[in-house]
Amino acid sequence: MPMPAPRRRLRVLTLIDRPVTTGGGERVAAIVASRLDSARFERTLCSSRPLDTLTCEDELEAAGVRVLALRRRSAFDLGAWRPLYAFLRRNRVDVLHAHKFGSNVWGCVIGRLARVPVVIAHEHTWSYEGQPVRRFLDRELIGRAADAFIAVSAEDRRRMIEIEGVNPAVVRFVPNGIPPLESGASDVRAELGIDRAAPVIGTVGQLREQKAFDVLIRSAATLLERLPSLKVLIAGHGPEEGKLRSLIAAMGLDQVVLLLGPRHDVPDLLAAVDVAVCCSSFEGSPLSVMEYLAAGKPVVGTRVGGVPDLVEHGVNGLLVAPDDPDGLADALGEILADPLRGAEMGARGKERQRAEFDVDVLVRRIEELYEELFAGTDRARREGWRRNGRAVTPPPR
Repeated sequence: MPMPAPRRRLRVLTLIDRPVTTGGGERVAAIVASRLDSARFERTLCSSRPLDTLTCEDELEAAGVRVLALRRRSAFDLGAWRPLYAFLRRNRVDVLHAHKFGSNVWGCVIGRLARVPVVIAHEHTWSYEGQPVRRFLDRELIGRAADAFIAVSAEDRRRMIEIEGVNPAVVRFVPNGIPPLESGASDVRAELGIDRAAPVIGTVGQLREQKAFDVLIRSAATLLERLPSLKVLIAGHGPEEGKLRSLIAAMGLDQVVLLLGPRHDVPDLLAAVDVAVCCSSFEGSPLSVMEYLAAGKPVVGTRVGGVPDLVEHGVNGLLVAPDDPDGLADALGEILADPLRGAEMGARGKERQRAEFDVDVLVRRIEELYEELFAGTDRARREGWRRNGRAVTPPPR
C-alpha cells in the first residue's frame, strides 16, 4: 500500500494596515505571524501602508516572516492593492488572515477575487454604534465572504451577532494573549524622582479619545485631596496629547500627572506602580490589561467590552462605570488604602493571565483554526491534505 505524501506547509498571509509596535490589534497580528509553527506554516505579513520607524519589520524578518509592504497612501488608492493580488495568485496562498475593519473589508474582497481558499477577518474592538455603513459591511460583506469572523471578547461576539446581524456560525470568539513580560534593569521611580512611599497609578495606551485618559486626570484631582503625594503615570502617544496636556495644566496637575510618551520599558514602568488603570469608554480585549495582570498589579477597569472578561470585580481588581471620574477615584483610593489587598489581587491576576491569556494559547487556537478551515476546502481535497490524519469539514454556513 503506498505511503501518503507528506503534508505540506500551509501558506498563510497576515494582512494589517501597518505592523506597528503600539496598538493592540497590530501587535496581535505581528505576534501571531511571528510565532506560528514554521514547520507547519509559511508566513508572510502584508502591510498595506508604507513602513516607518514604529514598525516591527526587523523582528518579523528575524522570526522568518516575509514582509510585503504596499504603497497605499489613502483609502481610495485602489491601484496600491495590485501587488497583494499578484502575490496571492502567484504564491497560491492558502489562508488570508486580515486584522481590523479596513483590512477585513479589503482582505475579503481581494482574497475572494484571488481565489484564496480560506479568508479570516479579525475584529479587535467592536465599536460601531452609530456607524450604519460599517455595520452593513460587517454583516453583508465581511460576514458573508469570510470563513471565520473573529471576535476578541464574548461581548464583542454578542454585539456582532445581535446588533449587526452577522451569521453566528461565522463569528468565532478567540481571546487575546501576550508573551511573557521581560523586565530590564531600569528604576522608573528613581528616573522620575518619585519617592518610594508615594502612591503611584499607571496606565499604558495610545492617547486616543477611546482611552478616556481625561477621566483619569479628573479622578487624580479628587484623589489628590486624600493622597497629597500621588503620582499618575500615562505612557503612550497619540492625537489627544495636546488636549490632555492642556487639561493637566488647567487643573494644576503638572507635578502629579506625568505624560511619559512612548516607552519601551513597559515591564519596568509597571513595576513602579501600585495600581494599573484601564479607563476606556469602549474596548475589545486590551493587551494592556493583560500586561497589568502579568506584572502582578491590581487593575481598576471600566465595565466595557472584554474588560470584565479580564478583571473579576473584587478578585483581581475592581470594575467601575465608564466616564465616571468620582467612581474611578473611589476604586483607586480603595485599593491604595489597603496595600495587602492590592498585592493579593495582583497575585491572583498574574495566575489567571498565565493560565488563560498567554500568547502560546492564542497561537495554538489560531493554528487550529487555520487547519480546520483549510481541511474543508476544495484545494485540500484535491491535494489529499489532511489535518491530524483526517479531513475536517467546517460547520454549515
